[in-house]
Amino acid sequence: MHIEPGLVDSGKIWLSYVTAAGAGGYTFKLAFDALRERGAVSLLSRSAAATALVFSFFEVLPHYPVGVSEVHLILGSTLFLILGAAPAAIGLALGLLVQGLFFAPFDLPQFGMNVTTLLVPLFALTALAPRVIAPNTPYVDLKYRQALALSTTYQAGIVAWVAFWAFYGQGFTAENAASISAFGGAYLLVIIIEPLVDLAVLAAAKALNRWKGSALFERRLFEAA
Repeated sequence: MHIEPGLVDSGKIWLSYVTAAGAGGYTFKLAFDALRERGAVSLLSRSAAATALVFSFFEVLPHYPVGVSEVHLILGSTLFLILGAAPAAIGLALGLLVQGLFFAPFDLPQFGMNVTTLLVPLFALTALAPRVIAPNTPYVDLKYRQALALSTTYQAGIVAWVAFWAFYGQGFTAENAASISAFGGAYLLVIIIEPLVDLAVLAAAKALNRWKGSALFERRLFEAA
């Protein structure tokens, strides 16, 4: 979902700084809550794991340009289920930053747009989760429809933000709309695949029930709310 250089020119890019600051502020709020709940060691270890995973998602997993952006298998809902909201948000931001600093410096001017596009859908997923998953259900017991609802929320949010930046930067032209539609259509495949990945990862986690209570995983992974 990388926003391509030049999609939003320098005269308009200020808005991305505002949205990124808002997303960063909410991430700090989630991190503070996680810190109070489980301590610094748990938060730091899960955030480090999320950062490494996000970096590998961007660099190792297949990705290809379609329309106005690139299609990635970001696995935001997987990070949320396994590591929790705050570590997932921190990992998405830091993984993106590490990639930009060391492998894709041409993406750094678009960092505000990209980090907003990654984080705000995660916050929406976090808000939806209690409505989709009953309090007495550990994440390892999720059904496909529940994983699909979370994944669809996250990926639809990414498509919506990419569309926003594209229309904001390039206007409401037929060519721009066609490029956005192509990008959104390509992401349908991700929406289908990601819940299957979620369930496979959760099945593997279920076999590791001895890790219940570990600081390395989201508590809700093995326990009811």
